[in-house]
This record gives sequence, structure tokens and C-alpha cells, in this order.
Amino acid sequence: MDVNTTVKALGALAQESRLKAFRLLVQSGPEGLAAGAIARQLAIPHNTLSSHLSILVNAGLAHSRRAGRSIIYSIDFTGTRELLAFLMEDCCQGQAELCEPVIDSLLSNCRATNHISGANHETNAR
Repeated sequence: MDVNTTVKALGALAQESRLKAFRLLVQSGPEGLAAGAIARQLAIPHNTLSSHLSILVNAGLAHSRRAGRSIIYSIDFTGTRELLAFLMEDCCQGQAELCEPVIDSLLSNCRATNHISGANHETNAR
């Protein structure tokens, strides 16, 4: 990722409603959410939300796809990963212990979420 693309992505996130929408898309995973569901959960009017989601898509942080009459938005994991990698590039200057707490924090959140999801899946399967 280059500086211009990074600035565009950060600019897309530098607005409260877009940041909330982005975080909701991160939480929804690869399946994504219909635009109407996002609007309801964030209490944002549909036309306003549409503009915000378009900005996230154009910044390479989200994808959209049509499913019947709905538009489904999902996180662009590649674009998001590239943004995070650019921001953290050379953070440790050869001292891995400087970056490990950030990485461990992210991984422990993922493991906790997967563990909870797995437990719910097992409970639901019974």
C-alpha cells in the first residue's frame, strides 16, 4: 500500500458514522450485512449510509454485492490488512517484543471470538 492509498483509507475512517459502519462490517465477517440492516443497527438514514458505504468501498476497505433486491456490504480483508500492515511496517525496528503485544492482543480477541462462536455452534447443534 502506498501513502496516497493509505491517506484515502484513513480519510474514509475519519468520520464517526463510517468508522461505526466499518467496525460493524469487521464484526459481521465475510458474510457481511445488508445495507438496510446496517442502517437499522447504526440508526443512520439509508441515503446517508449509502454515501458512507460508497466511501468505504472506494477506499478499498469494503466490498458490495447484490443479493436479490439487497446490497450486501462486507469488509475488504485484503485492503484492511494492507492498511494495518502499512501502519505497523517497521514498528519494531528488529525488536519483535515491541510489536508482539499488539499482535497478541488481536489474536487473543480472534481466539476468544472463535471459542465463543464454536461453543454457541455446539450448543445450537444439540
